[in-house]
Amino acid sequence: MITPAVLLHIGSEETQVIVRNDDSEDKSLLLTLGSQLTSVGYFRHSPPTPDEMETAIMVVEDEVTRIRHDIPPGAKLFSTDNDIRVLARIAGEAENEVMTLSRDAVERTFDRLALVINGRPAHFEGIPDGNDFAATLLILREFMHHLQFDEIVVKGTKFEISR
Repeated sequence: MITPAVLLHIGSEETQVIVRNDDSEDKSLLLTLGSQLTSVGYFRHSPPTPDEMETAIMVVEDEVTRIRHDIPPGAKLFSTDNDIRVLARIAGEAENEVMTLSRDAVERTFDRLALVINGRPAHFEGIPDGNDFAATLLILREFMHHLQFDEIVVKGTKFEISR
């Protein structure tokens, strides 16, 4: 028996989730969430206001929880996204071919974003000014939290979920 795996790709217009469970065929799921789609759709200010972020959180949460029954228990989360790799570095992970980012580190990074949303300059927190970064961080945070992933493994561009 193999460990179930989930491959996450947060694109600009949508998020693709590929689920591999046992020896069955991979299941591909699409979420109507993307870094740009979410940023343009919900953030009118840069950085977003607390109210804009709250609205975006509710929307992202609803979309993510829609697929909760498709995620097998005990699945491991992976990504090859460069934006998630950048996020891992911002969260304090050393640059490597394989990087592991914990849910706690994502939460701490989101807390830093919250400080920026509440008026602290982004460069004080070492995070990008752009709302696309805020949207990517939000999507990853809600994905990991609501689908109960303790960590995400970020690999280089040549990625395969091992069987």
